[in-house]
Amino acid sequence: MTASNPPAVFSLQQGSLPLLISIPHLGTQIPADIAATMTPAAQRTDDCDWHLDRLYGFAQRLGASILTPRYARYVIDLNRPPDGANLYPGQDTTGLLPVDTFDKEPLYRDGHLPDDAEIARRRDAYWKPYHDALAGELAALQARHGKVLLWEAHSIRSRVPRFFEGRLPDFNFGTSNGASAVPGLGEELAALVERHGGYTAVANGRFKGGYITRQYGQPAQGVHAVQLELSQITYMQEQMPYAYDETLAAQVGPLLEALVSTALERVQAA
Repeated sequence: MTASNPPAVFSLQQGSLPLLISIPHLGTQIPADIAATMTPAAQRTDDCDWHLDRLYGFAQRLGASILTPRYARYVIDLNRPPDGANLYPGQDTTGLLPVDTFDKEPLYRDGHLPDDAEIARRRDAYWKPYHDALAGELAALQARHGKVLLWEAHSIRSRVPRFFEGRLPDFNFGTSNGASAVPGLGEELAALVERHGGYTAVANGRFKGGYITRQYGQPAQGVHAVQLELSQITYMQEQMPYAYDETLAAQVGPLLEALVSTALERVQAA
């Protein structure tokens, strides 16, 4: 396995399988010039997809390619369209350049909201390189293997009243209502979780897949994309300091590996 690590924006570990795991909300850093315009709430990076590189530690052993960003979603959200269009019309969501936290705390000091020029600068500096790497690795894997699985790894607190009522299911699979992957794959993965026992699951519920899943998941062209929004209560402490829970992670990790492996087998057999 080789590694390419442009230090400023993203890290790409290249593997041998037709499998790319993208973790676009893993980053926690905020450049100093941007941080200077932001509130103390921004420095906590509460809405990070904490520890997913650790939870998906099996991926490198399997031979997956793994793409992760350095910077936090508060800098720019890599899983939003470049024009900032709402992926869930009529529902509250955060945008390409978030201005508040999931709990609606302001991210910017008064008078320091980014203007259009700043949004464009960040799109060029942070969003575009990640997507160029994503598209490039998918093309390279497809050239070698023909069919590719893009696994979009995400996590979120189990309760975020802004976005959904009550507690979120533990495993939330999104395939853009079946359009981004082999038909029935999301439902098959949810059923696998239910058979395993101990966790709840849903396919194409509140989270149907973000921009990356919808944009790159093109089954007719050989690229199948699945998003998993994993409830953080399954593997970590959901409040500061957002600690990784070794005991919980050891329980959910093997199931996660089985899900990724099952999805890859289905894609290869499609």
